[in-house]
Formats: sequence, structure tokens, C-alpha cells
Amino acid sequence: MAAKKKAAKAATAAAAARNSPYVQRVIEDEDLRDNVRDALDAARDAYDRLSSAKAPHKAILEDKKLQQNLQDAAVSLRDAGQSLKDGPKKRKSGGLGKLLLVALGGAALAVGLSEGLRNKVLDTLFGKEEEFEYTSSTTPASPAPEPAGSSA
Repeated sequence: MAAKKKAAKAATAAAAARNSPYVQRVIEDEDLRDNVRDALDAARDAYDRLSSAKAPHKAILEDKKLQQNLQDAAVSLRDAGQSLKDGPKKRKSGGLGKLLLVALGGAALAVGLSEGLRNKVLDTLFGKEEEFEYTSSTTPASPAPEPAGSSA
């Protein structure tokens, strides 16, 4: 009978943990898991350095690598705590605005790179160009005579 009670208690605890928003957050948020993992790694390295030091009190004050490990652990824990506090990140899809921006950028690129398409767009916007031949109604000027005594 005691075993059944313990099993039921364990099942209740597992269900409560599964439904916990914090557990859900850890399951869903990769950045949170990375921050916790980084904090544990840095804390483990700091502990290893501290436990292998002959004088731990000296190591805390003088060992720069130990100090960096402790700082990394603190920063990672702070980031993980802030991430838990802020709640789940909402995804921004961008939707119609992003699609419109990409379409306009693609159209501008296509018009800029394709001469045929550029001519079509210009013809549509401003009308077709009339091709004409220009003939001058004036006669070309005759070359000026060279002054006497100058030679090139």
C-alpha cells in the first residue's frame, strides 16, 4: 500500500512539474538553457581552480582566471534569471510589412539590373519614346583661317 501511495505522489509531482510555467520555459527557451549551462560550466571551472589552489583565500584575490570564471557564472545566472522573469519571447513574424519590403526591394533590384525591364517600366510610366532623326537646318561653320606667320 505504501508503494502505491509513493507512486501516486511521484505521479502528482511529475504532473505538477510538467505543468509548471518555469519548466515549460526551460523546455522551450534554448537561450535560457544555454545560459544555465554556461553558468554551471563556469562555476565548475571556478570550483576546480579554487579547490586545487593551495591557498583558496589567496586564489580568490589573485587568480584572474578564477575571477573571470566567477564573473561568467554570475552573468550567465543573471541572464537566465532575467529570461525567466521576462517570460516567453513573442515571435515577431513581420507579416505583411516584411513581405512588402522584400517585394519592393526585389522589384527595385530587378528594374536596376535588367535593361529590358527598365525600358518597359519607363515606357509604361512616361509613354513610348518617339524615335526621330535630327537634321540640322544650319550649315557647319567653316574653319577659321590661320594667322600669317604662325606655324605649328
